[in-house]
Amino acid sequence: MAILPLLTAPDKRLKKVARPVERVDDAIRRLMDDMLDTMYRAPGVGLAAPQVGVSRRVIVADVAYVGEEKRHEPIFLANPEILEREGELVWEEGCLSVPETQGEVTRSARVTVRGLNREGVETTLTGEGLLAVCLQHEIDHLNGVLFIDHLSRLKRDMILKRLKKLKEDEN
Repeated sequence: MAILPLLTAPDKRLKKVARPVERVDDAIRRLMDDMLDTMYRAPGVGLAAPQVGVSRRVIVADVAYVGEEKRHEPIFLANPEILEREGELVWEEGCLSVPETQGEVTRSARVTVRGLNREGVETTLTGEGLLAVCLQHEIDHLNGVLFIDHLSRLKRDMILKRLKKLKEDEN
């Protein structure tokens, strides 16, 4: 398993719509495993393939890996799509591709998602609270949408300006 490099905004690859997965094979399972290791190392609770420079519709998540217990209950999904949305909540989100930044985003409080699991079997899961937010956040990545795109234009522009300056300072 490998730790993959994370792309950070304003990298243009984060704004592209990811390509569907034709089938879950060994290469996709290896990508899922590497993404999970990368997510745990970061640390985060979700990661989408475009965040590691792979334009494929693949996400991993583990919302049990927070707090003191740090249980491992990973979710692997290829081609995830939201089937149902219910309610509304406001969540303070952050993102591994938008370092040192948080913002309040309005999301559905409960979502039902369908996708292919690690074995390539179609599966459906329903999430509430943090899991619902995480699934929506990661599926947004597959569509070239960052959580900051849900913020006001002024806030988003300020964040992108700061991130661009950080990248320039690193080089």
